[in-house]
Amino acid sequence: MGKPTGFLEYPRVDRGYQPVEERIRFYREFVIPLPEDELTRQAARCMDCGIPFCHHGCPVNNLIPDWNDLVYRGDWQRASDMLHLTNNFPDFTGRICPAPCQESCTLNLQDQPVTIKTIECAIVDRAWDEGWLQPLVPEHKTGKKVAVVGSGPAGMACAQQLARAGHEVTLFEKNDRIGGLLRYGIPDFKFEKHIIDRRMEQMAAEGVTFKPNTHIGVDLPARQLLEDFDAVALTGGSEQPRDLPVEGRELEGIHFAMDFLRQQNRRVAGDEIPEDEAILATDKQVIVIGGGDTGSDCIGTSIRQGCKSVVQLEILPRPPEKEDKLLTWPDWPNKLRTSTSQEEGARREWSVTTKRFEGKDGKVTRIHCARVEWNKDDNGNWQMTEIPGSEFSLDADLVLLAMGFVHPVQEGMLEELGVTFDPRGNVQGSTEGPDAYKTSIDKVFAAGDMRRGQSLVVWAIREGRQCARAVDEYLMGHSILPR
Repeated sequence: MGKPTGFLEYPRVDRGYQPVEERIRFYREFVIPLPEDELTRQAARCMDCGIPFCHHGCPVNNLIPDWNDLVYRGDWQRASDMLHLTNNFPDFTGRICPAPCQESCTLNLQDQPVTIKTIECAIVDRAWDEGWLQPLVPEHKTGKKVAVVGSGPAGMACAQQLARAGHEVTLFEKNDRIGGLLRYGIPDFKFEKHIIDRRMEQMAAEGVTFKPNTHIGVDLPARQLLEDFDAVALTGGSEQPRDLPVEGRELEGIHFAMDFLRQQNRRVAGDEIPEDEAILATDKQVIVIGGGDTGSDCIGTSIRQGCKSVVQLEILPRPPEKEDKLLTWPDWPNKLRTSTSQEEGARREWSVTTKRFEGKDGKVTRIHCARVEWNKDDNGNWQMTEIPGSEFSLDADLVLLAMGFVHPVQEGMLEELGVTFDPRGNVQGSTEGPDAYKTSIDKVFAAGDMRRGQSLVVWAIREGRQCARAVDEYLMGHSILPR
């Protein structure tokens, strides 16, 4: 695959970024693509490793060595065809996936993995530029009607696959635009929204009907879907945020991260935000609680809005600079990662717990914290203990809670349908056997974060594709869709 000696001949080169002082002035993507000759060399580095562990690392099981080889040989159109066999939206994953495939690359044993994500993004962007990505309209219609509720990556993948199988698909979305958290959550400087729009055009030509501004369980009774459709797929995501119930939580200026990020996405889209509802970091001292991707997105957005300072607090200990390959490879390792937003000027604090918030005139002014340490108990479970005398406080004008999501919102649609939840509060449904992706309600299926909990965009696409196959089998007795 690629050039047998390519990994010996060519050093690893990846995409670059516009300088920090330039990119923080706008909300566009700031990645600098590699030129074609360099992409060819990087694809040539994909070695004939015998067992492509990158397949193991990639949730959609992308045929990575195959399209690397095709890029190396200059056959970009076939590379695009190969890429789209397993992934409906490589233009999404090529931008915002953390690339577990690269961690599983054999060359990562030497910290020099093939630049898989960069090559993937280059393939699909070229495919769009060349006009290779045309709608795949089914030759025959089945006469079956399917409702897909939730238009994030799981819902979009599920809807597209079902439409290509010949079913009449309606994709419902509670917001005014299609895309779920891709549209209203991930900042435009990481993922511009025209990427979603062009996929919507493709899907519409394939037969998908989009119904935004339709909140199932609020605007339209959930039970009506069971009457109007032959099958229903629930792909509404995991949107119940984890709260921080400490003293002072009620103070003005403390918000969930997604409320903050969603507003900025709307501003960039040209929407007007009422002044009394605006959440802005301009000229404020910002505290972000939570060290994950959502917290990082809050940092980049706060800096672009012109904050005075931004501090990110993480309750877990600082990860090691480098993982132990012999213990972790080819699995995803716990190691220190610094995002492009964190590079733009955030201060990061580890092993910190929030004790209480302090305010004046009803508005937050300070956050009181303490250091913690983590140790294993007699059963081998990690336990957190506060370090005596480690208390400290920080000035705070805006606090953003980015501590993840606990489960899907259960009030409304899910409670009305009466689906069974798993112990974590997600919609229960297996991925194996004849009942794959089925819920406890007849002809109702679930996929994506709503079924598996908060996860990655690439897992959402995988679940959407597999759920579509399960629905197709339920409706037709067999399925032509890939597993």
